[in-house]
Amino acid sequence: MSTKEILVFGAAGFIGTYLIDELLRQNYRVVASDISEIGKEYYKEKSISYLFIDITDKDNFEKIPSKKYDAVIHVAALQPANISSKSFDPRNYIKVNVIGTLNILEFCRKNEVGKLIYASSHRNTQGLWSRKKAIREEDGRCQKNSGEYALFSISETAAQDCIEYYENEHGIKSIIFRLPPVYGYGPHTEIFKEGKPILTGFQTFIENAMSGKPLEIWGDSSVGRDIIYVKDVVSAFMKALEKENVRGLYNIASGTYLTLQEQVELTARVFWRGDTKPVFVTKPEKEHKMDSFIYDNGKAKKELDWCPQYSFEDMLIDYKKEMQNQRFQYLVEKRKKMFQEA
Repeated sequence: MSTKEILVFGAAGFIGTYLIDELLRQNYRVVASDISEIGKEYYKEKSISYLFIDITDKDNFEKIPSKKYDAVIHVAALQPANISSKSFDPRNYIKVNVIGTLNILEFCRKNEVGKLIYASSHRNTQGLWSRKKAIREEDGRCQKNSGEYALFSISETAAQDCIEYYENEHGIKSIIFRLPPVYGYGPHTEIFKEGKPILTGFQTFIENAMSGKPLEIWGDSSVGRDIIYVKDVVSAFMKALEKENVRGLYNIASGTYLTLQEQVELTARVFWRGDTKPVFVTKPEKEHKMDSFIYDNGKAKKELDWCPQYSFEDMLIDYKKEMQNQRFQYLVEKRKKMFQEA
């Protein structure tokens, strides 16, 4: 049995929920923290220690039991997909993603935490995105300061810089995971797009396939992107906890360029209802606005001894199982509540 004590910020989120499930499966001792009431009930039912911590308030950190934490995992963030037009305030990106991260770093410094692992979006490489070249860690950043994700990306970039500063100045061993879109059962029903609720294209394909409806493919179907399954992301966290001397930035990505055409065909293969053949309708005249990018995951493979285990089809098969057993149904309920309150 592991004797390591792990503190997780953002425990009631998508990645946090899957991560804590795996930490417990591997017998780590876990303290979960978040500001979600529905998350609090979920962890209470599982008899898991849960702390209601607002990371933007430094006084909240006084609630955390004083003990030696081997690692802090930081997956708490404010993202555009979770913000309605009604609740949008650009200052909140700074409060949550920058001030919140600074408060976590101060907690780590004061309590001599052994390691910090932080999950961050890939958005600050937007100027490097291409369907032809896989982005490496050493390619650096190329942030675009316009568009829906700009302020979010600015705040996460600042958070990364704060982490690097605390490592250099205070010796906090830090690992930053750069993540492309992370898929998995729970949050991929509805999202906010430019502040308005929409059904995701991913969910639309699944629902239409399950209903035996034609699957519409808009725009250039050869455009693709790098997608990673949440369970592969979780396995990277587990590797990072095991490794003693790794630090720095890692692309936790599939390293595979999945085209829109492939995504739709594989979704139909897994979810299509009945014995009839799937029906595909191409509409090249309609714009799909899919961003195109791919990441090199060679550094994570070499230094973390990590490798993604799920192809997109494997992910869909496992997604379907998770959907049927409703193990993390509370993530869906949490999202429904968020949209009802928006």
